[in-house]
Amino acid sequence: MKIAILSNGNANYSTKRLVEEAEARGHEVDVIKYKNCYISIESRQNKVYYKGKPLENYDAIIPRIAANMTKYGTAIVRQLEMQGEYVLSKSIAITRARDKLRSMQVLAKYGVDIPKTVVSRNTADIDELLEQLGEMPVIIKLAYGTHGNGVILAETKKAAKSTLQAFYLANDDGVSILLQEFIKESAGTDIRAFVVGSKVVASMQRKSLDDDFRSNLHKGGSGTPIKLTPQEEKMAVNAAKAMGLNVAGVDIMRSARGPLCLEVNASPGFGIEKITGRNVAGKIIEYVEHNATRTPKKDKVGA
Repeated sequence: MKIAILSNGNANYSTKRLVEEAEARGHEVDVIKYKNCYISIESRQNKVYYKGKPLENYDAIIPRIAANMTKYGTAIVRQLEMQGEYVLSKSIAITRARDKLRSMQVLAKYGVDIPKTVVSRNTADIDELLEQLGEMPVIIKLAYGTHGNGVILAETKKAAKSTLQAFYLANDDGVSILLQEFIKESAGTDIRAFVVGSKVVASMQRKSLDDDFRSNLHKGGSGTPIKLTPQEEKMAVNAAKAMGLNVAGVDIMRSARGPLCLEVNASPGFGIEKITGRNVAGKIIEYVEHNATRTPKKDKVGA
């Protein structure tokens, strides 16, 4: 097969692993810096170009779109879809997962348990929003943010009000701000389940190394292999399916009322390989081999 990986470059660990596994299985691989691509648009002649040549005739495209390049990256992916290329992760699914509010709405619609979440752009609603969530503290999140950035723990109602008012003033561009219940029994701990197709291929527990309530590895957290319960495994697969993603990192928190889905990552890192010893990159290439020649499924999420 001829495979293109849309990435920021060969130095990225996840990209290197995909290249290694694809070449080991006899495939030809090109790493395409999607930020250097451009689109030529005219009636029925739309094409993506890279280094002066049309980007076409690949058997499979594997997008690895960075969060800070979501809009442009997904525009490139969308155009490749329109050209009839097989794309592992659809542009609409990537966009859907990157918006925390949108993803919470979709997960709830499809019956995936999530922390109670409220959202408003009106500062007059703050007291009512906090009453909806019940006990303090609460989590305050920007709708767009990765690696634990844009996430704050408000210990008191006064702190929550001050933080929200500051966020509202600083976000004139309409970025939504979410308030979520704080799951105290899992503070500083969560689970990352790596889903490929309809299977969890690796899972780890992440813990903060200090008093930080966030457990992201990018924030200095540590990871250990963990075996998921059947309920957690089903939740991870259903969450990825709800987002319309064939490859996803699903973040789960264990609460007193059962597992809760925190987030679905459209371009999960492969650091989980080092922690679990599982060949995640190989599973992705294997999935591409089995599905690239099939008729693409229509995205039925509707949001």
